[in-house]
Amino acid sequence: MYGINQRCFYLSVHLFVLWYQAQGENHPSPNFNQYVRTQGAVTDQLSRRQVRVYQLYSRTSGKHVQIQGKRVTATAEDGDLFARLFVETDTFGSRVRIRGAESGRYLCMNHKGKLVGKPRGRSRDCIFTEIVLENNYTALQNAKYDGWYVAFTRKGRPMKASRTRENQREVHFIKRLHTGPPPFPNMDQSRHFEFFRFRGTRRAKRNRKPRTSS
Repeated sequence: MYGINQRCFYLSVHLFVLWYQAQGENHPSPNFNQYVRTQGAVTDQLSRRQVRVYQLYSRTSGKHVQIQGKRVTATAEDGDLFARLFVETDTFGSRVRIRGAESGRYLCMNHKGKLVGKPRGRSRDCIFTEIVLENNYTALQNAKYDGWYVAFTRKGRPMKASRTRENQREVHFIKRLHTGPPPFPNMDQSRHFEFFRFRGTRRAKRNRKPRTSS
């Protein structure tokens, strides 16, 4: 009797293992990389957006990216007001919108691959993916036009994006802190305490009782 029960137990375990393997084949484990790519391509409307402030130093021009109206160049000096950029996250991944702090215009790319400044940056041609390269530089790929990157010549002029590649020096940037005044109006000046001097009050004289001689 003991041997029959033991055989039934082993048979049950074997059948359970086969059933579990069959379930695994019918429901494969999710592809995490594919999930990240899919979610990263969708604008996040619920989470609180993170805004960073920095400059983009161009490897070729040796200057910083600036947005002056519709014109976008990489000719700004370190600490220039137009070189200060507000970088707003678009998804939980590495997609961002870049806005000039001084001009208020967004860095965008038109269908010809030209960089332009637009007053509104909600469209996909104003969204860029930050790619950290092996040499620690950062490349900015447009979300609408796959394979098109932000790039500048040695003179700081924007290059046609259709001719750019990830390994080109022209698409390499360094994110640097802005050395100018703080970007927020409540932090530009420190408040000092003012001390006021008040005139001392005279103490009332106490009425002393006259001493009586005993």
